[in-house]
Amino acid sequence: MSNENLEGKRWWIAIAAIVMQLCLGTVYAWSVFKKPLMATHGWGETETQVTFMILMGVLGCAAAFGGTLVDKKGPKFVATIGGILFGIGTLVAGLADQLGNIWLLYLGYGVIAALGNGFGYVTPIATLIRWFPDKRGLVTGLAVMGFGLGAFFMGQIAPPMIASFKVVETVANPEGAATIKTISSGVGMTFYIWGAIFFVLVTGAAQLFKNPPQGWLPAGFTPAAGAASASQSLQFGEAVKKPQWWMLWAMLFLNVTAGLGLISQLSPLSQEMYKALDAVKNLTGEELTKALAYGGGLVVAVSAIFNGLGRLFWAKISDNIGRKAVFATMFATQAVLYLLVYYKVIDGYWVFLVAACYLLACYGGGFATMPAFAADSFGPTYIGKVYGFMLTAWACAGIVGPLLFAHQDLKAIALLLAAGLLILGLLLAIVYKKPEFKNA
Repeated sequence: MSNENLEGKRWWIAIAAIVMQLCLGTVYAWSVFKKPLMATHGWGETETQVTFMILMGVLGCAAAFGGTLVDKKGPKFVATIGGILFGIGTLVAGLADQLGNIWLLYLGYGVIAALGNGFGYVTPIATLIRWFPDKRGLVTGLAVMGFGLGAFFMGQIAPPMIASFKVVETVANPEGAATIKTISSGVGMTFYIWGAIFFVLVTGAAQLFKNPPQGWLPAGFTPAAGAASASQSLQFGEAVKKPQWWMLWAMLFLNVTAGLGLISQLSPLSQEMYKALDAVKNLTGEELTKALAYGGGLVVAVSAIFNGLGRLFWAKISDNIGRKAVFATMFATQAVLYLLVYYKVIDGYWVFLVAACYLLACYGGGFATMPAFAADSFGPTYIGKVYGFMLTAWACAGIVGPLLFAHQDLKAIALLLAAGLLILGLLLAIVYKKPEFKNA
C-alpha cells in the first residue's frame, strides 16, 4: 500500500478509536443508574456503589492484560473481544435489574463489561501511538477525549430513557391511601438497548484496527532526538526494571487519585457552596432539594465536558513543550487550587465551578499525555504491554481516591492530602529523566 493510502488509513483508525472510546467512557455515568436501582430494589448506597468499584478495579487489570494481547495477537482481535464482552456485560446488567439480583449486576457490569472495557480502552491507544509517531500527544488525546466525553453524553441520554421505561402500578392500601409500587426501574431496558448499541459500534470500530507496516513512518517525518525508535524499544521486562517506569506509574497514580477523589465528592461539595447563594438561601423542603440537585448536577456536567476537552488540550500541548513539562504544570497548578479550596480562598459556587473544570481537565490530561510519555521513554514496539500494565495505577487510584475523600476521619483534610499527593507528583516530574535506549 502506498504511503498516501496509509496516511488516509491511519485517520480512519483514529475516527474508529474515538467512536470506541465514546462508547467505553459511558461507564463514568454510573451514578445515573445507581439511584433508580436503589429505589426499585431497596439496595443500599454502599452495596450498589460496589458495582462501580469492582468495575474500576477489573478495568485497570484488564487493560494491563489487554495490552499484552495487543502486542501478541494484534489490535483487531483484542478490540473485537472487548466489544463483545462490553456489549454482553451491559446486557447482563439489564437482566440483573429485571431479576433484582445484585450479584448478577456485579458479574455483568462489574466484571464482564469491565473486562471488555479494559481490552477496548488500551487497544486504540497502543495502535494510534504506532500510526502517529509525529502526533502522539494529539491523537491519543483525541481518543481518550472520547472516553472522557462518553459519560457526559450518557448522563444526558440515559435519565430520560430510564424515566420513559419506568413501570409503576398503584396498589390498593387497606388502611386508606393507595401506594405506588415500581414494577420496573427502567434501567434494565436502557441497559438492553445500550448493550446492543455497544456490541455493534465497538466491535464494528474494531474491524478497522491494524498495526502499520514494520518500519513505516509518515512522509517527511523524522523522529525527534532523544525519543526511542521502534528498533530501540524496550520490552516490558526491560522497561519495568527501570526506575523511570515506576516513576511514570506513580505520576499517573497520584494524578488519578486526586482526580477520582474529587469526582467522588464533586456533587456534595458543589451543593454545599450552592446552598450559600442568595437565590437558594430561603428555600426549604422539596424546593431546596431540587435546587441543590441542580447546583451539584451543573458542576458535574460542565466539568465532565472539560474532563474530555482537557485530554485533547494537554496532549496537544505536550507535543509542543514536552510530556514532562505538561505533567509538572498540571501537578503544580492542581496543588495550588486544592489548597485554595481547602483554605476557603475559593469558597463561592461559581468560582468553584471554574476550579472544578480546570481540575477535571488536568485529570483527563494525565490519561491523554501518559501514553505518549511512555512511548517516548520506552519506544512504540511493545507499548501495548508497557503502557497496559501502567494502567494498574488507574485501578489502584480508583480505590484509594474515593476512599480517601469518603472516609469520615479524613474527609475534612482530604483536599489537603490531595494537594500533598500532587506536590509529590510535581517532584517526580521535575527529577524524571528518560532511560537510556538499546542501540538501534
